[in-house]
Amino acid sequence: MLATTTTVSFVGIETLKITTEVQLTNGLPAFTIVGLADKSIAESRERVRAALHSIGLELPAKHITVNLAPADVVKEGTHYDLPIIMALLAAMKIVDPQLINNFVMMGELGLDGSIRPVSGILPAAMCAMQSNKGLICPIEQGTEASWVQVSPLLAAQNLLQLLNFFKNDIEIPLPSKKQQGEEIFFSDLSEIKGQETAKRVLEIAAVGGHNLLMIGPPGSGKSMLASRLPSILPPLTQNEILEISQIHSIAGKLKEGKLVTQRPFRAPHHSATMPALVGGGAHSRPGEISLAHHGILFLDELPEFNRTTLEALRQPLETGNITVSRANAHVTYPARFQLIAAMNPCKCGYLGTPGHECSRAPRCGLDYRAKLSGPFLDRIDLQIDVPAVNPWELAGTPTGESSHIIRQRVLEARAFSKDRFVNSNITCNAQADGLFLEQIARLEPEASVLLQHAAEKFVLSARGYHRVIRVARTIADMSFSDVILKRHISEALSYRNFLQRK
Repeated sequence: MLATTTTVSFVGIETLKITTEVQLTNGLPAFTIVGLADKSIAESRERVRAALHSIGLELPAKHITVNLAPADVVKEGTHYDLPIIMALLAAMKIVDPQLINNFVMMGELGLDGSIRPVSGILPAAMCAMQSNKGLICPIEQGTEASWVQVSPLLAAQNLLQLLNFFKNDIEIPLPSKKQQGEEIFFSDLSEIKGQETAKRVLEIAAVGGHNLLMIGPPGSGKSMLASRLPSILPPLTQNEILEISQIHSIAGKLKEGKLVTQRPFRAPHHSATMPALVGGGAHSRPGEISLAHHGILFLDELPEFNRTTLEALRQPLETGNITVSRANAHVTYPARFQLIAAMNPCKCGYLGTPGHECSRAPRCGLDYRAKLSGPFLDRIDLQIDVPAVNPWELAGTPTGESSHIIRQRVLEARAFSKDRFVNSNITCNAQADGLFLEQIARLEPEASVLLQHAAEKFVLSARGYHRVIRVARTIADMSFSDVILKRHISEALSYRNFLQRK
């Protein structure tokens, strides 16, 4: 009496098919689960026992062995409950083993036999589709699975409903209609008074996907500017929506089956730990940088973050992914995020403001900036000062452009550069590197001379040198120029904030 079912395990956002084998043999009654199962799976024995009792069945007086294959892969999560109990019912000859072999199944069992939501339904549905199998999932997550063309799709409310389907061929209603993610309304840039230079830099960051650091005293509007950047970013493509939604599904953050249809904006507190920010922990879950994939990661009060935590961002800022290595797992998550950071010029925040500086100025500013390493700052393309707003501007009526107008310019500039990225996996200038950057960033002779002199004077690293070229390429796109001119290099250099190096 041997029966099998299929479920999945997650390695990052990739899925690994897991075969659940249940065997009933003569001997002393026992219920054993093998195959490197964690505590949550070991506890499924009691959930399975109670769920069977809720429908009038009892565990057979046999030695029950459950094997999760491949046995050398660590398994974790409560979604193994459903494949275990269905394989057990097949071994007990209550359901046809051939029928249940045509499905990938995931779900947590309640003591009353209900099937409860679990994480990772969307990537599991994609695995089922690629394997030409159907999917069995909790009823609450049927709409999430319906975004993938998987058939048949059984979104069951409880174990009894599944038994009626397999025994009596009673149809399970199809999931409700697909729902788009809720539209998030971001505040408008026109509400910010003054700070025209900062608004210009936000537009450059939106066009080229560049990282940005804003430095200024408290109340100068740094957080307000950052929170309005999503309002001028281009919309997500269908592939980006699916990729982001898979990450959020594994993290258990998709609600009511709605996909993520707008660019994420993640703003963790400066007390966030390294696993919370980059991912990992006991279950190797995605961190804030992965939840911000194809979106924005906003770090306010940047020097207040743990330095080791910030240094962990250096690799994903370059590669666009993060590899979490543990003794029992090596997991890679996508992390192609846009870093927007804000900080005060010093600990008290008023360095350079007459009448407000503390007695330790300017030393306090140097010590505060020393919390950020040179290699970390070198990865931030745009570094600008955001001074306090003039009281006369605060008292006046806002006169700035709306986010709608600025967004149209962003879309036009992106459309101008779109053709150069057709045969690559690059979507914006900030991702261009190496030979490809040389091909798309042609400098006029005067621009090249200016860049060489600046690189020598300010001791630019090779990374900093190329980041200036990327920003200049973006500025050239905004003026619809195929060639990078001297004024484009000049403006790009002005946003490097070389005082940070002193």
